[in-house]
Amino acid sequence: MTKARLLRLSVVLVSIFMILLIIVYWDNVGTAHFYLHTSFSRPHAPGAIPGMEGEDWGTLPDVDEFLAKLLNSNLRQNISVSRKTEQLLVQGSSKPVVSNLEENVRGYDWSTHNARNSLDQEKLQVERQRTLREFCANSSFTFPTKGRSFDDIPNYELNHLIVDDRHGIIYCYVPKVACTNWKRVMIVLSESLLDQGVPYRNPLDIPREHVHNTSTHLTFNKFWRRYGKFSRHLMKIKLKKYTKFLFVRDPFVRLISAFRSKFELENEEFYRRFAIPMLKLYSNHTNIPTSVSEAFGAGLKVSFSDFIQYLLDPRTEKMSPFNEHWRQVYRLCHPCQIDYDFIGKLETLDEDAAYLLQLLKVDRLLRFPPSYRNRTASSWEDDWFAKIPLAWRQQLYKLYEADFVLFGYPKPENLLKD
Repeated sequence: MTKARLLRLSVVLVSIFMILLIIVYWDNVGTAHFYLHTSFSRPHAPGAIPGMEGEDWGTLPDVDEFLAKLLNSNLRQNISVSRKTEQLLVQGSSKPVVSNLEENVRGYDWSTHNARNSLDQEKLQVERQRTLREFCANSSFTFPTKGRSFDDIPNYELNHLIVDDRHGIIYCYVPKVACTNWKRVMIVLSESLLDQGVPYRNPLDIPREHVHNTSTHLTFNKFWRRYGKFSRHLMKIKLKKYTKFLFVRDPFVRLISAFRSKFELENEEFYRRFAIPMLKLYSNHTNIPTSVSEAFGAGLKVSFSDFIQYLLDPRTEKMSPFNEHWRQVYRLCHPCQIDYDFIGKLETLDEDAAYLLQLLKVDRLLRFPPSYRNRTASSWEDDWFAKIPLAWRQQLYKLYEADFVLFGYPKPENLLKD
């Protein structure tokens, strides 16, 4: 009887081991490329990036430790492949090129990209991270979802975390915060998209329609389909060892930017999904055109006041969660559950981007695309909110207060008082 039990136990253990091997080798873009040469391993001195530490993965649960050691056996061969690819990228990325069409339409400004700013980036990062951690730990400062653990976050809320296994990077993208170009950078680094069989080398060569295609990126919410019940364990390993970054922006300015791009320009999808209901609910329009071109031709557009009412209307969240373009950053990126290594800001985009690429040790491979000349400015807030009632402005601040506080943006007192 004892021998039979031992035999059954051996079969089970072998089966589990084989399943893990299948999971690891199933997808050659997945965790098998667990390339950690850029990871920040805590604790570390500000700005320092330690190299590979062999088998020292820290204190992990048993399953996590087993997976980590299993994956570590593939690291050295992946490193040699990655280095060969990087050499090829360097050869083709020394001089960024942008098409005339994109230069004219998007309004790129190359002039400021090379300017050297006197900001002490290292101290700046320490301060931003200190502010975030202090308020996450402050029990007197509360907001929805703050008390959740990482395990409490549903998979569908992890769809903004893009993973590059080749370089050990996780990027949480926030719409209206240079996310198009950061997604382009992630595509170049991860080689997740090919042009005639060759990986893209210049971020600006990647068409916008491909950049925002969800199938282009490996995100955390896709792990369940790839790795089943082991997906959370793998996420935790990557969160511990990979470099995690996000970029944020003044919350009110981000709202203005979202309104400008989605409702002041002809956008059929946003017109049908959002503009038509807003016009009916807040402007009392009837017989509304079914297409955005007809509406714009008739001079019918959603006002900024309509948009603010929509955000404040309790029915909005009951119908469906905020669209990602105006959803709060704390709901997109879970900054109190994920310990980010780098916090960039749109207000200092050029300097932050250059510093981050240097820290990631990929600055030889590419440059971050230049910022737009027509970027929505913080100085526009007073004009945009001038016709918004004071009570609405105060309610709106409460709605986005967590983003202001966590990321160190000053309370806009001039908009919240008579």
